[in-house]
Amino acid sequence: MKKLLPILLLAGFSSPVMADITNKLSSSIQLSVAAGATQVERIGTTYSVSGSGVDTSYTSGGSAVSDGIGSLTVSSGVGAIPTLEATQKTAGSAFSFSQTFTQGDAISSSAPTAGTVSNFSNQTSTASGTAGDLAGTITTAGAVTLSAGGAGTVATGQFVNELTIN
Repeated sequence: MKKLLPILLLAGFSSPVMADITNKLSSSIQLSVAAGATQVERIGTTYSVSGSGVDTSYTSGGSAVSDGIGSLTVSSGVGAIPTLEATQKTAGSAFSFSQTFTQGDAISSSAPTAGTVSNFSNQTSTASGTAGDLAGTITTAGAVTLSAGGAGTVATGQFVNELTIN
């Protein structure tokens, strides 16, 4: 018995096991319906002329203008190029001539409407969503139920059970 006494004394003086247990429960549902939107980008009119070894002429106000390139005429945001004549300066000599024109978008008198095509070159239009049967519930047992809505809707549900033992 004397041999067991030190073991029993050590067992009786040992510290108890301490543990913290934390349990967190959280739940959430997010329901959203997209708004209608239209994004447009209006491009401008550009006119460019380049060349060498050529003579140019155009008519301005009834008079011929030599060695000019004319000018871009803009009305309501839409450009019109001048009538430009180019002839080779010296027969048999090298020459180059380039003329480019990009027709710009007309200036609109009203704002764009979602779902319709307007006079802009680059347009993205999205119709608004419809809620329809969009719904969501979470039970006390953590069961998530989501009902789909119409086009342009999002339903997200989650239930989180976090258990921490220290």
